[in-house]
Amino acid sequence: MSLSIKNIQIFTDGACSGNPGVGGWGAVLRYKQAEKEISGAEELTTNNRMEMTALIKALELLKEPCDITVYTDSRYLMNGVTQWLDGWMKNGWKTSAKKSVLNADLWQKLIDLMKPHHIRWEWIKGHNGHEENERVDALARTAVQKLKDSLAEK
Repeated sequence: MSLSIKNIQIFTDGACSGNPGVGGWGAVLRYKQAEKEISGAEELTTNNRMEMTALIKALELLKEPCDITVYTDSRYLMNGVTQWLDGWMKNGWKTSAKKSVLNADLWQKLIDLMKPHHIRWEWIKGHNGHEENERVDALARTAVQKLKDSLAEK
């Protein structure tokens, strides 16, 4: 009996109104023909944190090991995972300049969430007409606006 590993596509994006400022994130998970959209927002955050949060929230939904392709327009997120993480961990969460790694809490959460999966990374140029990237960007921006609207009502 062979185990079938699910092939999942995850499209992610983050947005911020001010940096730092009100931020939002959006993700689309796709398995075969099924899709799930998720999004959210935070009152005071950065664009990079929202880019990371989009992937964290998507990975939290997966209940078994998967073969995942992550599509992102964030070089920070992609390079962080594919190039910088090992060095940061070896250096006690310090950069090569001996400064504390920004967003270490989210990087550590991502490490745990990525462990059971095989992940490939695809960088997409943002705001360039890529259908799913435009879709997750709209999810993130809509989440920002909804939070700003609710804060204005207080």
